[in-house]
Amino acid sequence: MPISSEEMIGWIKSRRSMGNLDTPAPTREQIEKAIECAATAPDHKNLNPWRFIVTEGAARHQLGEALVTAEQEKAAQENEEVTETTIEKTRGMPLRAPVIITAVTKIQAHEKVPPFEQMLSTGAAVQNLILALKAQGFSTVWRTGLLCNEPAVKAYFGVGPDDYVAAFVYTGTSPVDDPERKPFDIEPIVRFES
Repeated sequence: MPISSEEMIGWIKSRRSMGNLDTPAPTREQIEKAIECAATAPDHKNLNPWRFIVTEGAARHQLGEALVTAEQEKAAQENEEVTETTIEKTRGMPLRAPVIITAVTKIQAHEKVPPFEQMLSTGAAVQNLILALKAQGFSTVWRTGLLCNEPAVKAYFGVGPDDYVAAFVYTGTSPVDDPERKPFDIEPIVRFES
């Protein structure tokens, strides 16, 4: 049954980031539907700059090890030490959801599409992905952080040196209901000109 534009706007405005997600997780078919929606993002010259890597099950532990390596290498470059507590926390990061969908921006040389437009297109794709997962009954949180583009993480995902890991979208089922969003005052962030 079609919904009204007001219902759709209200539904979009109700989106919340929810951490510590559990099963049930989206199925492969549901993830593929969400990625199809992601691929409708604005994309100047149809470069398709986004790529998606789905990490679940035991592969989450491998991602955790890549993050630990990145943490250790980053600390070594900065002449710092990594505590065992930080290592364990970093190792466990990918275990906070049953599925992580990583969005990567594959930067392409194009005289009319600068890299920042390709990054923005990936951001729009991620928002579409998140809304499509919400439409199928799943919660998400966009967790990327300082380690996402360290060499060890890029190597784990097979990302080129000029490309970017743009998002880790953690998804699954939240054990708690989404909190209600307070009305947002847009006046400080918008200007109308005529």
